[in-house]
Amino acid sequence: MPLLAYYIVRVIDWAGVLVGLVAFVHAVMQRSDAYTAADRLTKPAWLAITAGSTAAMLLFQFYGAGMIFWLAALVASLVYLVDVRPKLIEVQRGGSSW
Repeated sequence: MPLLAYYIVRVIDWAGVLVGLVAFVHAVMQRSDAYTAADRLTKPAWLAITAGSTAAMLLFQFYGAGMIFWLAALVASLVYLVDVRPKLIEVQRGGSSW
């Protein structure tokens, strides 16, 4: 692999880990009852999902045989950030539901 490509892959690897850490830290900081009020999985379930996905992104790389595991872990973290996080924020701020 050329040197530039190697560094690009390293940046992608660490960016994924950062996304996983952000998702995990956000999950830790939320109230447990907010998850059920938002009609999502429980807090321990999301803590396990986000922690496991962050660990998987640390163990596997974006490039190579473990790429499928790395991508699955990234998707799990992104699902939390894109779907669960906005609902939790809405529930905790007392947002109106349609």
